[in-house]
Order: sequence, then structure tokens, then C-alpha cells
Amino acid sequence: MKSTRTQRSWYWYDWANSAYITTTATVLIGPYLTSLANNDACPDLVEGQVCQTPVMLLGVLPVLPGALPSFVATLSTIVSAILLIFVGAFADRSAHPHRWLAGSAWIGATAGSLMFFLQGNNWELGAWLMVIGAFSFGASTVVYDSILVRIAGPDDRDRVSSRGWAFGYVGGGLLLVINFLMMTFYDQLGLTYGMAIRLSLLSAGLWWGLFTIIPVLGLRKLPREVPAEVARRNPLSQLGSTFAEMKHYPQTMLFLLAFLFYNDGIQTVIVASSQYAQFELKMDTSQVMLTFLLTQFVAIAGALIFGKVASRIGAKKTVLGGIGIWFVVVVVGFVLPVGVFGALLGLGAAIGLVMGGTQALSRSMYSQLIPLGRESEYFSFYQAMERGTSWLGTLAFGLVFQFGHSYRLALIALVVFFVLGGALLSRVNMRQGITDAGNALPKVL
Repeated sequence: MKSTRTQRSWYWYDWANSAYITTTATVLIGPYLTSLANNDACPDLVEGQVCQTPVMLLGVLPVLPGALPSFVATLSTIVSAILLIFVGAFADRSAHPHRWLAGSAWIGATAGSLMFFLQGNNWELGAWLMVIGAFSFGASTVVYDSILVRIAGPDDRDRVSSRGWAFGYVGGGLLLVINFLMMTFYDQLGLTYGMAIRLSLLSAGLWWGLFTIIPVLGLRKLPREVPAEVARRNPLSQLGSTFAEMKHYPQTMLFLLAFLFYNDGIQTVIVASSQYAQFELKMDTSQVMLTFLLTQFVAIAGALIFGKVASRIGAKKTVLGGIGIWFVVVVVGFVLPVGVFGALLGLGAAIGLVMGGTQALSRSMYSQLIPLGRESEYFSFYQAMERGTSWLGTLAFGLVFQFGHSYRLALIALVVFFVLGGALLSRVNMRQGITDAGNALPKVL
């Protein structure tokens, strides 16, 4: 089935933000922030050694440089979990949600671009820019995800969501190729290696900001009638009402609880994977970037395959299968040998197969479980709940490293999130949840 013009415009925001998520949030900023903190705490550190001198996060919390990105991610998720709920309440009252998408995306893109100025030992600037970028990404995604309900019917949402995710992997992968080439041939280009990293960070921020123009223009005429009762209600009162009403949607709440855990595992693996590969498996940056390139392009096919499978057996069964593969990925990653690049590539391919599919189908499943007219508000719960527990994953990863000095132990600790998430998701009654929300049932559940 062909996508409509509006759906194609919507896909472009996945293309825009995926470059930042891939190049900056996933591949570069974790190891780079660690190196800046190492320069501050252990300026004479011998390569291959772990810095045992902590830096002071927020001026009060002593954190080892190797655990810093995980703790900063934890701070980001706590801030986002609190603020995103208010973003959804205000966005639902707007007849022009594309303006909310534009504003939040461009704030995040500015933060991403400013990472160009990270050098020496100014890791604190990097920490604050990570927090701003993470919140802005979450705020824009609240609005973006809520628009899915308005551009695709119940039978099309798995397909549209999966295609958007696949399109995002194309965009993220393309910029990663460009940055990989720049970081590989930096000497021939007359650059230092540090400058190549900083230009890559800059390119991700600019890419996010510039390509956001396409969905903003394409979605600006999307019909939007704000329900009268929503328009009249104070946003804070509306939030209180929604909290009270959620008890009438037990399957929606159970899905959110399941999503909290298995998505927490997914997000922590993604965030920590470059650190794990570089500092535990002793891979260099070019090998890490090659692995992520493979992951990105396998993920394109993976998202589309998961969408096809869901059309035959239903999204819930497909996501449960994906969670099982994630469990295997973590266990295999734990025993992966040091310095064996081929093994890392194989693991990267496995991650790519399930990375986009589980997330895309989770988005479309949730869209079926929420009442019409309150999409942004309910998707703010989706994003806030995701960030509300994803801090547990990054915190667990950081704490295990802080006290165990081992990324392997930190990785295997994430198994519990996939076990709990899969067990809870298996108990969700999608048919009952969709009916309770007053939505039409798709043909395949």
C-alpha cells in the first residue's frame, strides 16, 4: 500500500532526528564525554587504564569518568519524565501541533550543534547539552508520535510507524557514513582527530534542524480541531483529570508498565553500546562506527520485516519475539571476546534486526490504546514513562561499573528489564484495551 503525502511528510522527522540519535547520542558523545572527563580527572592517564579519580557531577556527586555518560543520561531522563507530561497537555490544546514539533526540535538541534565547542576538559558543558538535547528530543517526539493517530487508520499504523522508523535509519545511516569517512580520512582532509569528532557532532545538530523543516511544512495544514472540553479546560486541571481517568484503561496502563521495562533495556543497550565496545572490547572508534553503520542498515530491513510480520500475526506477538532476541543479544554481548571485530559485527547485525521493529510496533500498539482527542497528552505519558524508568537502566549500568569496574557486569544486569517487560506484555489484552479506549479494532491483533 502506498503512503499518502501527509504520511511521507511525517516520515521526514524520523529522518531528521535519527541522525542526532545515531551520530551523537549513540556513537560519539558517550566515549567523547568520558575522554573529556578523563582529561580533567586523570590528565596523565596511560591508554588502556581506567581512571579511578572521580569528577563532580553537579558539583556534589563524585562519579568516575567511565560512568559519567550513564549518570548524565539518568539526569536527562528524570528531567524529561517530569516535564514531558506538561508538554503533552499544552500541545493537545493547540490547533497547530506542528509548531510544537518545530520549536522543541530546533532547541534540541541547537544544543546538538553547540557540542562542536566541546574540547579539552569541558565535560560539564557537554553534560548540560546532553540534558537539553534529550529533553528536546522527547518533547518533539511526543507531538510527532501523537500525529500518527491522525494520519493512519487502525489497520495502517503498524505499517506507517515501521516505515517511519526505517526511513529514520536511512537518514541516520547516511550521515554516519559521511562522519565515518571524515573521521577515517581526517588527516588527508587537514583535520585533527578531535576536530573530526567535533565536526561530526555539529553535522548531527544541523541535520536535525534543517530536515525538520520538511515535516513542519508538510504537516502545517493537517486538520486539527481541538475538542471544546479540552480547549476550555486548564492544562493542569486536564492533567489531573487524565490521571483520574486512566484507571478506566487498565490494559493501557499495563502496556505502559511493560513498555517501561523492556524499552528501558533497549535504550540502555543503545546508549551504552559504544562505551562497551570501545572500553571493554578494546575496539577503536572506526570499528565502533563501522559496527553502527551495519546496525543502522540492517535496522532498515528489520523495521520493515517486523511491520510485515505484524500484519500477519499481530504486533504484540511480534514484539514479544523481538524482546526474546534482545535477551539473547545481552547474553551474547556479555561473553563476547575482546578484540574480535567479526563477533562485534555479528552482534551489531542482531541488534539492528530488532532495534527498530520493537520500537516502531510499540508506538503503533500504544496508539491503539489511547482515547481520541488526547493523543499528545497520552503520548507524553508514553515518553515520560519511557524516560521515567530508562533512568533505572542507565543508573544500574553506571552503578555496576562504579562499584564493579566492569562493563560486562553492567551489561548483564540489563537482562532483568527484558524478562520483566516481556512477562508483563504477555498479559496485555489488546482487544479489551482497544475497546475500552473507544477505538476500532484492527483486522489483525
